[in-house]
Amino acid sequence: MESLQLNIEALIFASEQSISVNEIYQVLLATGTSSVTEEEISLHIQAIKEKYEGNFAIGLVELAGGYQFLSKKEYYQLVNQLQIQRSKKKLSQAALETLAIIAYRQPITKLEVEQIRGVNCDYTIQKLLEKELITISGKAETIGKPILYSTSPLFMDYFGINSSAELPQLKDFANDANEIGEQQE
Repeated sequence: MESLQLNIEALIFASEQSISVNEIYQVLLATGTSSVTEEEISLHIQAIKEKYEGNFAIGLVELAGGYQFLSKKEYYQLVNQLQIQRSKKKLSQAALETLAIIAYRQPITKLEVEQIRGVNCDYTIQKLLEKELITISGKAETIGKPILYSTSPLFMDYFGINSSAELPQLKDFANDANEIGEQQE
């Protein structure tokens, strides 16, 4: 009987979304784990719910007609900060390309970045500013005084370098096999 409860607990834990009693029943039936009714599953779920009411950071919550393990409300700030940190770590291909252009050509205007990439970079630059990987380093002394962008100290930390001089140079990526024609001396 306890192994049935542990199986139910494992299914709820492994489910990315809330899992219904019927889904649990179907899985248990399909695996031949046990001949059990939906009412018995509901009783086991109630026992699991009571088990996690104690001194645990997570609890069993009923959501959208199913059940899911979630962190308790008192840990919201902590978990929220983790999500913020993780969201800072994900960069799209467009963001990486824009960031590379800014890193190698800094200080640079948005227009210059767009001319190199060939696409509008408003959204990407905004996201890089939000993630604090680039900063506004001033205004160019040209017509309209466009904003200049440079990499931030967080960029250096993120990529594990001390200065932009430590960025890989183009010659580090050059491959003689990709050249066409004869090289002149």
